[in-house]
Amino acid sequence: MNRNAGLVVMALCLLPATAFAQSVGEKSGVNSVLGVTPSTADFAKEAATSDMMEIESSKIAQQRGTPEQKTFAAQMIADHSKTSAELKQLVSSGDAKVAVPSALDDSSQKKLNNLRDAKPENFARDYGAMQVSAHKDAVSLFERYSKGGDNPKLKDWAGKTLPALQHHLEMAQTMEKNRK
Repeated sequence: MNRNAGLVVMALCLLPATAFAQSVGEKSGVNSVLGVTPSTADFAKEAATSDMMEIESSKIAQQRGTPEQKTFAAQMIADHSKTSAELKQLVSSGDAKVAVPSALDDSSQKKLNNLRDAKPENFARDYGAMQVSAHKDAVSLFERYSKGGDNPKLKDWAGKTLPALQHHLEMAQTMEKNRK
């Protein structure tokens, strides 16, 4: 069986379980690989956590990063603060009946601590790699929800936010190429 056929078989086996394991699938990245739309609760949690991580890691980069990273970090803080406020507004207005975390989960906090503790000679590499990875994940999350999400207001917001995230990914990838 070739690799693609194996993925299709795996996807078909997992489909009935997605209703039960949505959070596990989103957290582990399985949903992204399979192109499964996140639940509204997962989308809101992941979007909020991603914003918090971007803001906090970029605050560190403004102190420790290269000049290019400091410029990038300033834009990440501004843009992700804006999307955080928009998401909170959707939730507080009742347009999305979900819980939005107010603190990073353990996994994200560990990544942030590792970045904060990075040796000076490794910081630029670590921050750049973190930004490329985080924005790939965010683009996937927002693409999937904007195409198949079940909350019309959040779905619309995800679609409107997606181009900025795609631009952030391009910027992060360029920043990484320039660093090397």
